[in-house]
Amino acid sequence: MKINNYKEFWSFYLNQHSKKTTRRWHFFGTLCVFLCVVLAIFLSNFWFLLMAPVIAYGLAWYSHFFVEGNKPASFGHPLWSLRADFQMFFLMLVNRLDKKESR
Repeated sequence: MKINNYKEFWSFYLNQHSKKTTRRWHFFGTLCVFLCVVLAIFLSNFWFLLMAPVIAYGLAWYSHFFVEGNKPASFGHPLWSLRADFQMFFLMLVNRLDKKESR
């Protein structure tokens, strides 16, 4: 499938994250990124910054391989995937993801 812009990718991304369990794993992984950044700043420990993507991608990829049963979107579109992950996180945080999807 050829994706020409972010709007098309966002639709594809949501399709690749159709199960609530997958989305929850992603939400928790992204939350861990923010926690790692905070810990790195307050504890002055650079290792937390290195662990952030390992934890986040580990949880997200687990959800794709064992829950959703598909290939992570980050394999083909890493930057759009990162943007979409944060977008999905914030939409879930304010309980707007399902409303956004139905449009």
